[in-house]
Amino acid sequence: MANKNYYDILGISKDANSDDIKKAFRKKAHEYHPDKKTGDEAKFKEINEAYQILSNEQKRKQYDQFGTTFNQGQGPGAGGYSSWQDMGGFSQGNMDFDDLGDIFSGMGDIFGFGGARGRSRSRARGSDLQMTIAVELKDVVFGSEKNIELKKNVVCDHCEGSGAEPGSDVKTCDTCQGKGEVITTQRTILGSMQARAVCPDCQGEGKTYSQTCKKCRGEGRTQEKVKLTVKIPAGIDTGQSIRLSGQGEAGPKGSPAGDLFIKIKVNEHPDFIREGDDIRSTKEIKFSQLVLGDKVEVDTIDGKVILKIPEGTQSGTVFKLKAKGVNHLQSRGRGNHLVKVLARTPKNLTKKQKEVLKDLDI
Repeated sequence: MANKNYYDILGISKDANSDDIKKAFRKKAHEYHPDKKTGDEAKFKEINEAYQILSNEQKRKQYDQFGTTFNQGQGPGAGGYSSWQDMGGFSQGNMDFDDLGDIFSGMGDIFGFGGARGRSRSRARGSDLQMTIAVELKDVVFGSEKNIELKKNVVCDHCEGSGAEPGSDVKTCDTCQGKGEVITTQRTILGSMQARAVCPDCQGEGKTYSQTCKKCRGEGRTQEKVKLTVKIPAGIDTGQSIRLSGQGEAGPKGSPAGDLFIKIKVNEHPDFIREGDDIRSTKEIKFSQLVLGDKVEVDTIDGKVILKIPEGTQSGTVFKLKAKGVNHLQSRGRGNHLVKVLARTPKNLTKKQKEVLKDLDI
């Protein structure tokens, strides 16, 4: 097997990035596609073989080190496909059909394997994003607002998402007549079959531009830092998420944006423990207050309140402060604040105090 120069076949340099490789492949594949008047089946196979290697990071490293000999011994289809007439398409060796759908999505899914995939790709919404923010207990008890900042793809403000340089000529695509898709015919072992595919010239947009946007390079979106205000609903808890529709990554060339999911983490409070929509805390008081009864000041998330301790209260008794807990997330009302009162053991008693306790025998 001759040692081919895949970089020369695609007309790119050895330091070309993935975008350069894909762009060069699409151009060459469109030019030499067998169904076109200028087509050349042998050349087309060679172009596809080059792309299959250079677009795969691992295969590219092996090729750069060993040349095309690294792929020998893998069997039919390892570096390309069998005869077009014999197989009616790609061989069933080591070719990955998911990869093929991605390869040809920009040039019309010419073999019909990825027609639906290509069309959905051209109109695909932007990616969803997720981030975690930490909030305080008070934020989720009553609800609050938080300012956040993130870096993401946004609609290009220079071309307003069109991908065309402002002032450039925009016209209906001659190839698809503005439909964004074309009907292709492929020869298979079952005979000729027709398939709808994304237009190879406009990539499904139905229009072409004389000049792509200088800022976004035709993508219709750029990466920017974005500031947002997030409303924290009352009652939300750690591990739950807030969905901000349309605040994810902007889609390419005006496609809908994805969503942003804000995952909540509630910081621990030094005095309160949340249990569902209830809040728990403890209050140490004097032994005499338990025995004789008293009114004591208790901290709650709303502030200080007065709690009445009945005479003869046992240490460890739990008192309920109604509607002093967390607001319910999906209904009206609030949980309760549960206060456990504990007797505070006195220290450094005087001799007289000790004698009194002995006399009381309690």
